[in-house]
Amino acid sequence: MNLLKGLNEAQKRAVLHKDGPLLILAGAGAGKTRAIAHRVAFLVSQGVAAERILGITFTNKAADEMKERINKLLVASGYSLTTTPFISTFHSLGVYIMRESGRIIGIPKNFSILDKEDSLSLMKESVKNLGIDPKQFQPAKIQSIISRYKGDLITNEDFLDFIGNEFFHRKLSLIWNKYEELLQEQNSLDFDDLVLKPVLLFKKDKKIAEHYQNFWQYILIDEYQDTNKAQYEFSKILAEKHRNICVIGDMDQSIYGWRGADFRNIINFENDFPGYGTIVFEENYRSTQNILEAAARVIEKNKMRKPKNLRATKDKGVEISLFEAMNEQEEAEFVIHKIKELLFAKDDPSQTAKDHPLPSPSEIAVLFRANFQSRIFEETCLRHGIPHQMLGIQFYNRKEIKDVLAFIRLALNPDDTMSAKRIINMPRKRKPADFLNLLASIKEKIGKSKLSEAIKFIMEKTGYQEFLENGSEDDRERLENLKELVTIALRYGEYGPLKGAEKLLEETALISEQDMLDHVRRKKNAVRLMTAHSAKGLEFENVFIVGLEDGLFPHSGFGDNSDEKEEEERRLFYVAMTRAKEKLFLSFSVSRTIFGGRQLNLASRFLSDIPDHLLKLETYKPIEEIIEYT
Repeated sequence: MNLLKGLNEAQKRAVLHKDGPLLILAGAGAGKTRAIAHRVAFLVSQGVAAERILGITFTNKAADEMKERINKLLVASGYSLTTTPFISTFHSLGVYIMRESGRIIGIPKNFSILDKEDSLSLMKESVKNLGIDPKQFQPAKIQSIISRYKGDLITNEDFLDFIGNEFFHRKLSLIWNKYEELLQEQNSLDFDDLVLKPVLLFKKDKKIAEHYQNFWQYILIDEYQDTNKAQYEFSKILAEKHRNICVIGDMDQSIYGWRGADFRNIINFENDFPGYGTIVFEENYRSTQNILEAAARVIEKNKMRKPKNLRATKDKGVEISLFEAMNEQEEAEFVIHKIKELLFAKDDPSQTAKDHPLPSPSEIAVLFRANFQSRIFEETCLRHGIPHQMLGIQFYNRKEIKDVLAFIRLALNPDDTMSAKRIINMPRKRKPADFLNLLASIKEKIGKSKLSEAIKFIMEKTGYQEFLENGSEDDRERLENLKELVTIALRYGEYGPLKGAEKLLEETALISEQDMLDHVRRKKNAVRLMTAHSAKGLEFENVFIVGLEDGLFPHSGFGDNSDEKEEEERRLFYVAMTRAKEKLFLSFSVSRTIFGGRQLNLASRFLSDIPDHLLKLETYKPIEEIIEYT
């Protein structure tokens, strides 16, 4: 088999580049996975032992897909191998190295790995053991801070020297030290340790570092723009001897700065590996030319990037649809109306032709900036009989939503022991008498106030709102979900105080236990609902990007509003746009209900970057009929 067959010229150059550092700038949909697989197979065909090749990517799924592609290529080329390349994530690689060599820095071979929830429990225990007020030093927030420091290669021992000796930092240092002490007692590592510890091991013991440097002669790293400092240093050390490192990335798709990823690592590559080669993948195999041109005009406004000129291998395609809704309900109805047109080809007879087959529901995605936006689309899909799958947790199954609903259930039914167990210590531990008094006050509020006001009361009196406001980035997103629950509660005002609460509990129970069951069963053929972050790495025939309003997308609720922050939001919009293969729909709402109040919005500033000739303004008239998809 010819390992260059079917590759374009840039991909061929990447495959044939054998020795020395190589930087591949791969645009969206440019066939990088294929090129990586062919490059690994080509190295083996040139006599490189398969086990001496290390490939690193960011998800287990991506690693598995890479292994499968490489194996198929090698088998098709007639190679019968007893060993295979080491393809894994950074964290899996860290586990492998620490199991083999961690004892040198005091880590036993049988160490346990804590997930985020286990880690948080240990953080809570650390705060409690030190007698520190968890309201002042929230464990979730401390966990998030420590995670970022570990990603920046800062240990608890270096912390005060690095950051200073202020009151907060001294307390944080005490908690961190206790946390590490408990980790050691349990022979455990947390998720961040799996990258941090190997780097510390390599720095402490040069012979161990040389062992792995000698073993892996060729290194390939995908999604290089998503590496943090620890991952960057990890890969740099491994490649120091042979310098046969190939990194693939795209600064325009760097969207994880909030968790420590630094796209500048692509720029640093130039300094760390002088004499490197550069190849740019500019042929796009995914999207139409209209979609690519619109995405290019959006992303070119960013200053911190390496320019590319993506070219579509497909034709021009249709215009991008743009819809201005009066409110979020009209926006959702428009989206579902268009999904029906796609699925049933009501207004386009040509779609029934053999060369224009009807799309599968799974080839349609609705993307939004924040999780709380999913609720209106889930409900509208249910009402119109459209099979859908919320990638992540359904709105009413999210922990924070279930917690607040449990307070309502227990206040109305003191025998509901399941709800009692769920919330007895949420979000803070109370004396039994205090807890009973809290439930009594909630019951009284439910009995005399609007349901939306009662939920606000619960959020305040339980301390849940304060807890989330002072927590991590994830916690603030959970708070947005609770604010959306307040908005939902407005519709139950017509039932009166007590009846409204009972109706909410009834309907949410039916959605989660009955309606969702059928959609879960059919989820392999369902419209996908997800955040723009979750869509990275995926592609769909038809993509709807909703809620394109200033303050929502670009989002103003996460961190500062600096130019750097806006550039990351612009990259996120670019990623969302380039998920679409054939048709892209954009929409925004003139007004939106946030935290129970109606808010007027301006269209996203990103929309003004798209040339008018690429856009088609859409209108929408409500229709009465409901079509079941079977």
